[in-house]
Amino acid sequence: MTKRLQAKYKINRRLGLNLWGRPKSPVNRREYGPGQHGPSNQRRRKVSDFGAQLAAKQKLKGYYGNIGERQFRKIYEEAVRQKGDTGERLVGLLERRLDVVVYRLKFVPTVFAARQFVNHGHVRVNGKRVTIPSYQIKEGDVVEVREKSRELALVLEAAQSPERDVPEYLEVDYKTMKGKFVRIPVLGDVPYPVQMGAILFAVASAPCERR
Repeated sequence: MTKRLQAKYKINRRLGLNLWGRPKSPVNRREYGPGQHGPSNQRRRKVSDFGAQLAAKQKLKGYYGNIGERQFRKIYEEAVRQKGDTGERLVGLLERRLDVVVYRLKFVPTVFAARQFVNHGHVRVNGKRVTIPSYQIKEGDVVEVREKSRELALVLEAAQSPERDVPEYLEVDYKTMKGKFVRIPVLGDVPYPVQMGAILFAVASAPCERR
C-alpha cells in the first residue's frame, strides 16, 4: 500500500466517514479513529458546536483531496466576493478545479490520483497541457487525456469502473478520452457528505488551522 493510499484511509478513519464511497475504506469495518486509543476516544469524546462545524470543514477539505487550509480559505474568500449564495459559489469554485474535473470524468480512480495525474502533464485543456491541479475550468472547456497516456492501466480501469457516475454537468467520450465542462454545478449536483451551512460558518469564524 502506498503512503498516499494510507493517508487517504487515515483521513476516512479520523473523520469517521467513507468520504469517497470506496469499497475498501476501513470505515466500512471500523467506525473509529486510527491508533490504539481510537475506539475508546470515540466512546468518550463530546463534540461542541464549534467542533462539529470544524469537522464539517475538514470533511469537505478531505473530500477534495485534503486541500490545505490556506488554499481552502482563499477559495472561500473568492466565493464571498462573488454575487449570489456563498455556498453555491463555493461549490462552483471547488468543482471547477482541474483535478476535480479529471476525477469527475472518471479518467482516474481517486481525486488524489487526479492531482498527481495533472502534475505529471497527462492532461490537456482546450489542446494545451496544464500541470496545475487548481486551474479553474470554464464553461465549454474541453479536458482530455493526452494521447500517449490514454492506454495507461490507471485510466482504463477508472473509465470502466462502476463505482460512480459522471455528473450531468459534464460530457465525456471515452473513445477519445475527452470531456466537456458543460455548466457550473449547483450544490444539489454534488453528493456532499456534510451540510454546507456548517462549513461556511466554520470557515468564516474559525482561525486558520495549523497543518
